[in-house]
Amino acid sequence: MKTGIFVGSFNPFTVGHDDIARRALTLCDRLVIGVAADNVHKPDLKSSEERIKAIQKLYADEPRIEVKPFSGLAVDFAKAENAHFIIKGARNSRDFEYEQEQAFANRCLSGIETILLFADPQFSTVSSTMIREMEHFGADISKFIPHRK
Repeated sequence: MKTGIFVGSFNPFTVGHDDIARRALTLCDRLVIGVAADNVHKPDLKSSEERIKAIQKLYADEPRIEVKPFSGLAVDFAKAENAHFIIKGARNSRDFEYEQEQAFANRCLSGIETILLFADPQFSTVSSTMIREMEHFGADISKFIPHRK
């Protein structure tokens, strides 16, 4: 069984994250979504418990997806989950360059490869930061947040 991990703070989990997760299922038998633990450097971060519950609800009918908390290095989480690879998404060239550096470091540390999936063009401008700001000012963010199908 091939296992992939998909990690992030997911604050909030967006339609772009959902697209990457669902596309990752074509590459693995099991996908573990690792939700970063609470972080004092991100004071506007919703609790990890709240973020985990929302993502679990989204994938309640998908047995190949598990949602778990994680802290520390992604490669350590990958090893703990017996993952074969790390799934990451890239919206643009800035994301690509950052993820390329992370992929190299992760491979050097653990030998675990990173699979980079490029964002569907319709999601290339969707970011959690943008959604949090919109929500702060009372805008309707429903089209940016995935809903159970």
